[in-house]
Amino acid sequence: MSSPNPVSLGSRDKPGRFWKRFWLTFLVASLAYAWYSFYVPSDRIAWVKDFATAKQHAVESDKPIILFFTGKWCVPCRIMKREVWADDLVADRVNAAFIPVTIDVDDSGAVSTLSRYGIRATPITIITDSKGDVLRQKQGGLSKADFLELLSR
Repeated sequence: MSSPNPVSLGSRDKPGRFWKRFWLTFLVASLAYAWYSFYVPSDRIAWVKDFATAKQHAVESDKPIILFFTGKWCVPCRIMKREVWADDLVADRVNAAFIPVTIDVDDSGAVSTLSRYGIRATPITIITDSKGDVLRQKQGGLSKADFLELLSR
């Protein structure tokens, strides 16, 4: 019997090493993307806890309300929280001129607010007057520039 050729063993092993490296790289990249998609830094926005409280503060201060409809499972919402809400310029403008409230669409206490504004998807950003009447709204994720434009209109 002859011994196996060392060159042929090495050439058979190369595809195996390639696929191991490929799948390891794929796994690391996938985990990094998942972490990036769900990572949300803290922000300096003075969020009000619910819509009723926001309306009360808005009437007292005569400021418009920003309603941000979101869900814990909503990746575009998380990206917007990371790229827009965590920005210092956005925080300064929102805190100075608006009463901001975030509303979780899965919260059973928010059903009346969801039905009032006909919310069926997230993210949705609505700017209302102090009484809660819609002034302008935007559905979908917004960039920082788009959000600041929405505020200035």
